[in-house]
Amino acid sequence: MMRSRHVDAGAQQRLLDAGLNPILARVYAARGVGSIDAIEGGLERLLRPDAMRDIDRAAELLWTHIEGKRRILIVADYDCDGATACAVGIRGLRMMGAVVDYLVPNRKVHGYGLTPDIVELALRHPRLGRPDLLMTVDNGIASIEGVEASNRAGIPVLVTDHHLPGDRLPEAAAILNPNQRDCAFPSKNLAGVGVMFYLLIALRRQYRDRQPQSAAASAQLQELLDLVALGTVADMVRLDENNRALVRAGLRRMRQSKAQAGVRALALNAGRHLANLDVRDLAFSIAPQINAAGRLEDIGVGIECLLADEPAVAEGLARQLDQINRQRQNLQAQMNRQALSDLPDAGNIGVALVVFQETWHEGVVGLLASKLKDKVHRPVLALAPSADPEVLRGSGRSIVGVHLRDALDWVSKRAPDLLLRFGGHAMAAGLSIRRHHLALLREVFTQAVASMADPEALQPVIWTDGPFNPLWLREDWIQSLQDAVWGQGFPAPLFQDNFEVLGQRAVGGHHLRLTLRSDTGMQIEAMAFNRETPLERRIRASYQIRLNHWQGRTQMRATLEHVESCPWR
Repeated sequence: MMRSRHVDAGAQQRLLDAGLNPILARVYAARGVGSIDAIEGGLERLLRPDAMRDIDRAAELLWTHIEGKRRILIVADYDCDGATACAVGIRGLRMMGAVVDYLVPNRKVHGYGLTPDIVELALRHPRLGRPDLLMTVDNGIASIEGVEASNRAGIPVLVTDHHLPGDRLPEAAAILNPNQRDCAFPSKNLAGVGVMFYLLIALRRQYRDRQPQSAAASAQLQELLDLVALGTVADMVRLDENNRALVRAGLRRMRQSKAQAGVRALALNAGRHLANLDVRDLAFSIAPQINAAGRLEDIGVGIECLLADEPAVAEGLARQLDQINRQRQNLQAQMNRQALSDLPDAGNIGVALVVFQETWHEGVVGLLASKLKDKVHRPVLALAPSADPEVLRGSGRSIVGVHLRDALDWVSKRAPDLLLRFGGHAMAAGLSIRRHHLALLREVFTQAVASMADPEALQPVIWTDGPFNPLWLREDWIQSLQDAVWGQGFPAPLFQDNFEVLGQRAVGGHHLRLTLRSDTGMQIEAMAFNRETPLERRIRASYQIRLNHWQGRTQMRATLEHVESCPWR
């Protein structure tokens, strides 16, 4: 079912008066934006770090270790947010004179986060030696045992994370997480890389207060914004005004050819030009190359690519990441086919879905869960075997209206022995269970979703920006849509019209190329991806309009997202 968003006419007019074109004014007004500053403001509009709980203590801890020439070891997560947060931490701390290195768990061997086993590895780090401080990025808020193990070894821990905390916090020297209780930081939506960037801002301020003439006091942290933008988009956190400002600033640097060598190399791999890079390119072309390393092999390859300064080194590492990503794509396609072929009939799915197969790879189940969630519009948990034959590890994706981490918390309270570990966000989470508890997980997770979900949340609604005015078909206006920052919680423009299908043909084996004419008289070329069945002569469709650049030519093209039959007038 397609519905049009409400447009605040007053906000729309203010945006028009401020100089926005009619498409942007309408789209932004439909997303609650009423001020030009909210969409064009620079870093001066960033929230100040002062309100973040423990940030001064965390900065003081780092300052003490840097000035004492003590060794700092970053323990990172194995996804793109974790990799970018690690690279931002390494680069930023080295700008300020730190002796710093990193360590990342292996997904299949160590599991997630700072565990006692990771602490043991940290004590004999091959490059750094025994560290004096452990700092987590994009993890650590649930690492009770790992922090205890580090404390016993005499090494304090600084936790930087953004995941929702449990009932108990680790006994760390400082915890930086906007989602912890009693943290007054206005935005709860920072990614792990955003939290790390804010800590560096606070650390630089320490130097400006204590040693204003030092190199650290003038560290050029803006050079890290391309990494901040990439990690923020990749982790699909809500793009509130603060996150949009970070992403906008990072994209601006990329388009000005000021990106890190690794980001440039990854963009080249994906066939993208930095000059017109957009959020979709970050989310669907660059981030997956880094994520693939953490899913299938070692995220260290991705981190080294982001840390490389020499273009030749970055390009070599990027080629490795591209090869790994191609393996991931093939594996994911196989798992998707298996899962879709085993799906129950639509009427028999229930309110939630839990899937498992022996041949699945634990590094790819999150992508599978996302695919199935989109297919059935239900919260989905997908599980795979782990290195421990008695344990299954899984990942979940949810729909608007069902907070996934809260649902798993509900499960943990109703069946205390069921979940060995869990954590995450409203829309995505990870978990591990004992193999013999799979049937129980299906039962209790379904109960959790049934108890939490409003029945309307289980009815898919496609929210659109209404009809597209043919007078808006201008390249500069369409380009302005692509240049803007869209993402989780701030969706890209999606229009809705009735069309006559003037022509269609299969391309690439699995897609349709179309010529459409809307009821308003707009004629446009379109693509329907992953659709082999020909469309009816008359359709109602939701779609995006983009500029397609190919071999020196630019063409406006619609991409159909959802198609329904439509009666003739």
